[in-house]
Amino acid sequence: MNIHEHQAKELLRQYGIPTPAGIAAFSVREAGEATQQLPGPLFVVKAQIHAGGRGKGKFKEASAGEKGGVRLAKSRAEVHTFAEQMLGATLVTAQTGADGRVVNRIYVSDGVDIERELYLSALVDRASSRVAFVASAEGGVDIEKVAHDTPEKIVSVTIDPASGYQPFHGRRIAFAFGLEGKQVAQCVKLVGDLYNLMLAKDMSMLEINPLIVTKDGSLSCLDAKMSFDSNALYRHPDIVDMRDLTEEDPAEVEASKHDLSYVKLDGTIGCMVNGAGLAMATMDIIKLYGAEPANFLDVGGGASKEKVQAAFKIILSDPAVKGILVNIFGGIMRCDIIAEGVVAAAREMGITVPLVVRLEGTNVELGKKILAESGLKITPADDLGDAAEKITAAVKEAA
Repeated sequence: MNIHEHQAKELLRQYGIPTPAGIAAFSVREAGEATQQLPGPLFVVKAQIHAGGRGKGKFKEASAGEKGGVRLAKSRAEVHTFAEQMLGATLVTAQTGADGRVVNRIYVSDGVDIERELYLSALVDRASSRVAFVASAEGGVDIEKVAHDTPEKIVSVTIDPASGYQPFHGRRIAFAFGLEGKQVAQCVKLVGDLYNLMLAKDMSMLEINPLIVTKDGSLSCLDAKMSFDSNALYRHPDIVDMRDLTEEDPAEVEASKHDLSYVKLDGTIGCMVNGAGLAMATMDIIKLYGAEPANFLDVGGGASKEKVQAAFKIILSDPAVKGILVNIFGGIMRCDIIAEGVVAAAREMGITVPLVVRLEGTNVELGKKILAESGLKITPADDLGDAAEKITAAVKEAA
């Protein structure tokens, strides 16, 4: 789960981590009111969407102006103008895709005199099973480009969970930044506070880009991006309250209501599978046979008939889907339950696209019998290769 920049900065402030003052605004009026609560005379107006590259992004609407989603306002009147232009407009960045994202809120923050821009992030490094900090003196730019062109400018520091964060971790990062004097002590504290925040809130990723050195020599988090482990959200109702459903795919939101793991992809063959590993294998074999999967959908190990029906509805809500492959291994889940769900969904929704079903495991013969006696146009498959071959051929024939 992701949150907006203004929400991330509020969490930073709760942990005593320095960041410029700012106020979220959902309307032009609220943006104007925000300027009355900030010192000025310089303000920064930022579009709030779940995507990076906002400053370099472009709005689809000509009325939004040619500037990107991060703008420096030199007066309260300019804040008003930028708010009018941004709110309700569609911002396209390198991370949104061509469709872009509608800006429903902006963040008005106090302007800051910047001496230097640095990069700092923390993430769960699965290779070492530790939290790793990634730091670079080249901040405020695309860190991917820095890593590709000048990898020697990237420093990684992992923290052993047994001993936890120690001052030497922060000092190593401070020296990588080229900080001196009191800035080193500031960096040691800041990195430690970020580490504690990340653990306390079960984050999977925390990015500060840029971390700045101000003209007076202080460190401050000018931007912040946070992602949280969805499996741990039950421990953090305060984080769940920050969820912005307008920033998520409607089908993925609907899937979460039924405890389904769903991710929309760009292909034409819808997949309904139980188990993440089997789902990945199913998508791979579809590609092997020359087609592209339209989604990742894992119904889980103990899906009910109703859950299967909900999964079908979500798959078919994607107009790009030209065929469906159901691939189920009945371990905990019984194949007859899956078959009943498939038949019920096919009848209720009047499925017209090709449908191939491969069942194996508990009650597989009963499941196949239910499908065969349904009177519906359902193509059975004997194994995974047979299923992929049949669905790709059926989709090509239907086209």
